[in-house]
Amino acid sequence: MMTIRKANERGHAEHGWLDTYHSFSFADYYDPQWMGYRSLRVINDDLVMPGAGFGAHPHRDMEIITYVLRGALEHKDSMGNGSIIRAGDLQYMSAGSGVQHSEFNPSKEEAVRLLQIWIMPEAKGQKPRYAEKTLRDASTGQLHLMTSKTGRDGSIAIRQDADLWLAKLEPGQKTSHALAANRNAWVQVAEGEVVLNGKTLVTGDAAAVSEETKLELSANKPSQVLLFDLN
Repeated sequence: MMTIRKANERGHAEHGWLDTYHSFSFADYYDPQWMGYRSLRVINDDLVMPGAGFGAHPHRDMEIITYVLRGALEHKDSMGNGSIIRAGDLQYMSAGSGVQHSEFNPSKEEAVRLLQIWIMPEAKGQKPRYAEKTLRDASTGQLHLMTSKTGRDGSIAIRQDADLWLAKLEPGQKTSHALAANRNAWVQVAEGEVVLNGKTLVTGDAAAVSEETKLELSANKPSQVLLFDLN
C-alpha cells in the first residue's frame, strides 16, 4: 500500500528570512491526518536566507537530522560543537535530556536549502550527542546508508530503529530496496523527479509505504531521494 503526499499539499510558512514547507504538522501548521509517520515526526523543507537563521533554542528527547541540499549551515550547540556543514553533508543531534543549539546561514549571498528531520527516540532522558557525515562524493545509482540504530556500514548510530538511506540518481538510473516483513517506508524526494513503484514523484513529494516487499526507484531527472526504513 502506498499513500502519496504531494508537495503542494504540505504546510507552508513564509517568514521573510525563512521559507518552509512541512510534510507533517509543525508550529502553526496542524493537520490531524499528517501528525507524522511511525517514528518519523518532522520533515521540514527549509530555505534560509543569507545572513539569517535559527537563534539558540532548546530541544529534548528528539533525534534531529539535517541534510543540506544547497549552500552552507553553521551549527553551534551547548555541547560545545561548532561547525559549518555544506551541500551533501548530514548532521545528527540527539537532544536527549536537553540541549540548546543554533543554525545560521553564514553566507551573505546564497540561501541555504536543507531538510530538517525529527525522529522520536526509543527512550527519553538520555545523554545528548552529536555527529556528522558527508555524502558529497557519494556515487550515483545506488542507495547509501546515512543512519541506523547500530551505526552499521559507516552510518551514524541513532536512538531509534530507523534506517535512513540516500539515493543520488541521474536520469535513467535505477535502484531498489527490499522491505522486510512488518517494516514500513517513507520516501521523500528532496529534488528531481523519480518513479517509485510505478508512481511519478517530483521535488517535495513523498510516499508512505506499508505491506510492500520491494521499492523500485528510477530517475527521470537528476534526483536526490531520502528513504526511511521504519519499524
